[in-house]
Amino acid sequence: MNEIRTVEANQHIGEVAQFRGWLHNVRRLGGVSFIFLRDGWGIIQAVTEDDADLAPVADLALGSVIALTGLIVANAQAPDGLELQQPKLEVIIPVQESAPLPLSKRRLNAVLPTLLDHAVVANRHPARRAVFRLGAGVMAGFRATLSARNFTEIQTPKIVASATESGAIVFKRDYFGRFAFLAQSPQFYMRSI
Repeated sequence: MNEIRTVEANQHIGEVAQFRGWLHNVRRLGGVSFIFLRDGWGIIQAVTEDDADLAPVADLALGSVIALTGLIVANAQAPDGLELQQPKLEVIIPVQESAPLPLSKRRLNAVLPTLLDHAVVANRHPARRAVFRLGAGVMAGFRATLSARNFTEIQTPKIVASATESGAIVFKRDYFGRFAFLAQSPQFYMRSI
């Protein structure tokens, strides 16, 4: 049995595999129930008609860490066209209280202060995670293009020993008993290269 990520499931159709992630949602529709697992790459659903399969999640809040094992089957109606059948669920880390934001909803309907106060949770939402993935893809494209043209990438300092910006507000920090300043622009360092 393989332990795989949700984005790798389409390469393992017809195989039994295990996924580890967070309990994203549970839906009970008549005699059929769906368990949704979210990992850092996507969401996969498990389908069952046996209520005993849901017993481990009966008292859990969404966001609990689980392992879900099952047979990967193609199903056009499932997210990404795949689902797990004959699921076996194992609770790794139970969560008893609900997350401050509903991650299982299609949209995060929260005001900015709430999103900022709970950014660690809010950034797990699939829509917000997609924005980070898009930004990472754009940066990878820039990096590949510039590397192909023999540019040299530099990592500019983030903390400097003295304020270098003229006329700008500087941010002074205590750094192991000495003062350090947050660099606001890499321009000064790029000119000196």
